[in-house]
Amino acid sequence: TRRQRSRGGFWCVNLFSCAQNSELFTLTYGALVTQLCKDYENDDDVNKQLDKMGYNIGVRLIEDFLARSNVGRCHDFRETADVIAKIAFKMYLGITPSITNWSPGGDEFSLILENNPLVDFVELPDNHSTLIYSNLLCGVLRGALEMVQMAVDVKFVQDTLKGDSVTEIRMKFIRRIEDNLPAGEE
Repeated sequence: TRRQRSRGGFWCVNLFSCAQNSELFTLTYGALVTQLCKDYENDDDVNKQLDKMGYNIGVRLIEDFLARSNVGRCHDFRETADVIAKIAFKMYLGITPSITNWSPGGDEFSLILENNPLVDFVELPDNHSTLIYSNLLCGVLRGALEMVQMAVDVKFVQDTLKGDSVTEIRMKFIRRIEDNLPAGEE
């Protein structure tokens, strides 16, 4: 039901608070994905819901991240990539992805996760071959960066659950978001 899904979104925000116990976190996330697969008819709808839930988490999580990390404003997308990989992923998932495959314009890069803690103990059933199991991460990154005035496109390119040797998340800078203040305010 719609009410159950919205409660699931709130419950999911609290997922990151149990990241200290990685097995509990992994199993809890697995239960969430399993329930979404039951609630929605196809993988595309589950993928969209995971992204949406992740986005809502990212919008809220950025305040916690900024308060706990004491990171200031990043001057460019390369600095943003370093903060995401070396501080944010380490803080919330206990891993440090590699930053690779920069585009010539410096507006696109890949995060390579040698180990994705969300997929421990997971095998995708054959009838869910298009499920992007960890799509929540894309939404988290997109939502958090939007709150610091960066519009980005985030998507999975490779996934160990689908037989790839690593998990690769591709991030593309779209534009800076300008603050639009109401008329008469500064």
